[in-house]
Amino acid sequence: MQKRQQPGRRTVLGAAALGAGAAVFGGAGQASAAGRGTAGRELPVPLIVGHRGASGYRPEHTFGSYQLALDMGADVIEQDLVPTKDGHLVCRHENDITATTDVSAHPEFAGRKTTKTVDGQQLTGWFTEDFTLAELKTLRAKERIPGTRQHNTLYDGQWQVPTFEEVLDWAEREGRKRGRRVWLHIETKHPTYFRKLGLGLEERVAKALRAHGRHRHNSPNFLQSFEPSSIRRLGELVDCPKVVLLGTLKDRPWDFTEAGDPRTVADLVTPEGLKWIAGFAEGIGPDLTVIIPRDTDGKLGTPTSVVEDAHAAGLVLHPYTVRNENTFLPTDHRRGTDPNAYGDSLGVFKAYLGTGIDGLFSDNPDTALLAAAEFRSR
Repeated sequence: MQKRQQPGRRTVLGAAALGAGAAVFGGAGQASAAGRGTAGRELPVPLIVGHRGASGYRPEHTFGSYQLALDMGADVIEQDLVPTKDGHLVCRHENDITATTDVSAHPEFAGRKTTKTVDGQQLTGWFTEDFTLAELKTLRAKERIPGTRQHNTLYDGQWQVPTFEEVLDWAEREGRKRGRRVWLHIETKHPTYFRKLGLGLEERVAKALRAHGRHRHNSPNFLQSFEPSSIRRLGELVDCPKVVLLGTLKDRPWDFTEAGDPRTVADLVTPEGLKWIAGFAEGIGPDLTVIIPRDTDGKLGTPTSVVEDAHAAGLVLHPYTVRNENTFLPTDHRRGTDPNAYGDSLGVFKAYLGTGIDGLFSDNPDTALLAAAEFRSR
């Protein structure tokens, strides 16, 4: 049996940040959450989010990836949502499905290949918004980065692109089977872009959550977006805990760019910026470099004050993403010369978890959980 966490700073902060009835962090020592709702002791601190499932081992955003992450013990499973032409929500990291499906092998869709500008970036390929759900279901998912994860290509073609409705049904089935609720981390992708196309994401997400009874403050899901305006809109529709995703310090949310708001992530992680976010969200999901920068040689540097400042603002932190392969690791944690071989990811996990973050995204939930166990027992 897992040793239960004793009362501590992060436990109390997690409870406070998510508010009455939505305190989802901490173990038996979470006295401040007592009586606040059924979610009170469901999730540990720090929690581990299966990034696009267990995408280090299976093609991302497939039921193979989701199921493996859950079976490995991931506390929360992530979905990225984009729409089809006929308004269905499907799980893809991007609306450009060129690299994640076998669409290029379908001659009947050759004419759908096009060039678009999405959030200022010009892309050429095939896009979900140009396919009906029925058409999309004729495709099969495949590994996005086969050069790095050649072993994942074994599973190319095994699964379709899942719909959000199918994921919600799956979570309900798995919850009944396991006798506990299955937690999801749900992201709206490019919401401003899709709203301009008449395919607003927030209303569709809220409708699906309401149909499954997952729209309440103590429902087993987080809602996340890189666009603060999307989080605000979601907050008007449902009561779930909300997380504002943040890129690197130089990045600017796309909705800020569209609105002429000059603020960057560097502005949003100041005490003033964090206080602003806390007015409509319960957490932030920053890029790892916002928590611990890398120096000019690519080595881990000195942690910033963002964890302390976010906690002071009443926010929890779920940064992203630690992966096992050398190519994704700081240079001082790489091992050998093969960029696709595993490096000292355990050391990286422990470095970030040691900053006091409340959770972490990983493509490798099993490795992340091994590292997190050390911190959960303190």
